[in-house]
Amino acid sequence: MLPLSERRPPGARRFALSAWLCALSLAVLAAVALAVTPTSPAVASTTATTATPPLATQVSTTPFKARENYYCTRIPAVVTGRTGVLLAFAEGRTRLVATGCNDVGDNDLVLKRSLDGGATWQDLQVVVGGSDELAHGNPAPVVDAVTGRITLLYSSSDWNRDASKPSRKGYERTVHAVHSMDGGVTWSASVPQPQLKGAGWGWVSTGPGHGIQLSRGQHHGRLIVPGDHTAGGDTTAGGQLYFSDDGGLTWALGATSSAGKTGAYPAELTVAETVDGGLYVNARNSEPTRCRTNEHRLETVSTDGGGSFAAPFTPVANLDTSPVFGSLLRLHAEDKDGKPNRLLYSGASRLGPSPLEDRRELAVRSSYDEGKTWKTVGTLVSGARTGYSDLTVLPNGSIGVLYETAGNIPHGNLVFTAFTEQAMKDSETELRRPRTADTRDRAPQEPGNHAVIHGGAQLGERNGGKAMEFDGTDDYLRLVCSPTLRVEDQDFTVTAWFKHDATTGTLPIIWAYGMPGTDPLKKGRHFSVRAEPGAGVLRATVGTDIGSTEVTLPSADGKDVWHHVVFKRQGLTISLAVDGGPAATATMPAGTSATDRNLTPAAEFNIHVGARPDFPNQPAGVAELFRGTLDDVRLFGTALTEAEAASVKAGSLEVAKDKERLRLGFSTIW
Repeated sequence: MLPLSERRPPGARRFALSAWLCALSLAVLAAVALAVTPTSPAVASTTATTATPPLATQVSTTPFKARENYYCTRIPAVVTGRTGVLLAFAEGRTRLVATGCNDVGDNDLVLKRSLDGGATWQDLQVVVGGSDELAHGNPAPVVDAVTGRITLLYSSSDWNRDASKPSRKGYERTVHAVHSMDGGVTWSASVPQPQLKGAGWGWVSTGPGHGIQLSRGQHHGRLIVPGDHTAGGDTTAGGQLYFSDDGGLTWALGATSSAGKTGAYPAELTVAETVDGGLYVNARNSEPTRCRTNEHRLETVSTDGGGSFAAPFTPVANLDTSPVFGSLLRLHAEDKDGKPNRLLYSGASRLGPSPLEDRRELAVRSSYDEGKTWKTVGTLVSGARTGYSDLTVLPNGSIGVLYETAGNIPHGNLVFTAFTEQAMKDSETELRRPRTADTRDRAPQEPGNHAVIHGGAQLGERNGGKAMEFDGTDDYLRLVCSPTLRVEDQDFTVTAWFKHDATTGTLPIIWAYGMPGTDPLKKGRHFSVRAEPGAGVLRATVGTDIGSTEVTLPSADGKDVWHHVVFKRQGLTISLAVDGGPAATATMPAGTSATDRNLTPAAEFNIHVGARPDFPNQPAGVAELFRGTLDDVRLFGTALTEAEAASVKAGSLEVAKDKERLRLGFSTIW
């Protein structure tokens, strides 16, 4: 049986939203101007051809616009005050040549208030930082329902001491608090909170996002704000909870966790009270390469009012997302309002490792069992690139979400959207995209490199068996960053069957790509195989930090004719053969080290089947998507011999099994 995280939940429907894919490089993204107009809510669809109405938002405004008061605004936090005033917090980031929209520049904490549920916003207030050049960050507000006091915990550092070369290294980060007793109109002087930083901690942070007040049990009335930290010379990291039992006047450090930074560890926690008086804690999985798991959220509980965590953090299954901060919100509790228990979670619903490419499709999802499981059906808030988000309940019962978005990057502006629970229900759609299985033999606990299906690619036929059909419009598959797919500087072989009847264009068969490095800018590591009927060739390429190499053969075209391609690297030689014929070869540059021959980056990367990696953000006039049918796509971590390649072509499943990294037989969609 497949592991829980690889099973399709019962009753799940196929995701058929139009695909949203990545820009090709960080350099391009950095050069694109931020859009300052809010993105309209996307249309949610449940089939490829029939669309449901868009989300019926009551309110959609942009309280913080890039370039308006600051170069950009980031890190949203929103709360509803006791009198119904809505308070939206953010980091206002001032651009310097060295910092741009960075964490480490001259950053203030800013506020906008709304008296009409987010329809209009009062003028911007600088709550912290207007008179200095420090890096203030991670606003984490919490409201005391008894006094109405709003406490804002936040973190500060002197990272910007040298404005020409700001740095996280060597400068202390500390926790502080400010308070408001008049709904955010005025604020107290900042009060340092040294007791909230554990001994030996380097980085320490608050939130981001709102805190909560407990309403049940022994700790009724306690305020809880989450945070995270690093320690051990930045070798360990974890999450923590801060609490106050006097309405926010004084604060103490409660539950803490710690883990090595080489594997999964929690950061940017969000919390909700459970109906039994405990806490459910959900956190961003900050595993450094973001490629060792498809579970990008971690979770645990506290049973003592936030004093300790009851268990280590473990992965959250079937909550497709990217590595990003997301927000929890208690919507209903049966013992309070008579409605079924319901928690909400807001966050990107696109499964993927990249903090830029995969922060898309902001959605609100629900749990009806206190966070034990999450529904894959939910409400799409925006189909665009979106980053951090935070949730609140408005006085009229509507749900509000403040979130990051922009043009070709997922942050810059902060948009506020509010909608009713009925509107959420009316706009529900399946958010989990279907998969097709990696069917190679593997160890019992080894996860499969299952491909995520985008755009609605369908099963077709080849020789009485199954194959995958691509419409050339928005269909493609994506293999999300498994370590076993890294070919690095080693030998490898790609094999695949393909069929098309196109006479123009470029038809990618397989294309692996990783974001390029910087300082100095790298060229972007990749390998690809693509049919180019317009040019009359079949082309394969590899790319390293020091350059690209390609090899071509005359195009193997023909309506309703299947062809088998074999592409491999052996040492510095790349070769391309089709239908068992003689191979064309080329030689890669040797460079001076293994790094110069590495095709996969240290950070996140993806393998696309049937698409160039930057779909749909390709330049005008470019539409590099496969139109036709693919079958039996395999990747081996070795250079196959001609005899082995012939056996694969003949359908053998016994070739180099110990070196097989991927086998997409396209027998099922789940």
